[in-house]
Amino acid sequence: MTHDLVTALRPLLTAEASAEAYSAGAEPGDLEQAVWLRLLERLDAEGPPPDPQQWLRRAVRSEARRTRRTSRLEQPYAGEPVDDPDRDPEQFALAAASGRALREAVRRLPGRCPRLMEALLSPEDLTYREIAGELGISQGSLGPERSRCLGCLRRLLTPEVAAR
Repeated sequence: MTHDLVTALRPLLTAEASAEAYSAGAEPGDLEQAVWLRLLERLDAEGPPPDPQQWLRRAVRSEARRTRRTSRLEQPYAGEPVDDPDRDPEQFALAAASGRALREAVRRLPGRCPRLMEALLSPEDLTYREIAGELGISQGSLGPERSRCLGCLRRLLTPEVAAR
């Protein structure tokens, strides 16, 4: 039954999709596929339509309207994202792994160093005055404290870098 219906409707669907595709800004084959899918879903849920040709015409027009609506909302990329060398998946993975290793090492630092390094690495780009106020230390002692923390961090990361 389904095979007979598909065979009978194929020429009509091809003609209707070709007629509607240009105004929808779509490929005729895309409209055909969408309507075939709708027909199969309908056959599964409700059975065959009483007037298959009329149903098919309405379905093609409905899909064309849906395609026009969605194409108005879609915006093209300025460039191909795949062509961007900074968006290489391997580079993303390596950068994420490096970031995790750095954050883990910062958490292992002694004393106030974890809070200081987090403040220095903050995306809010805090000033020395803001960091000193947040940590409750003088602004003048922030530089030497930072140097000690960076030295500790360097010693923590050196064995990990050498091991890799």
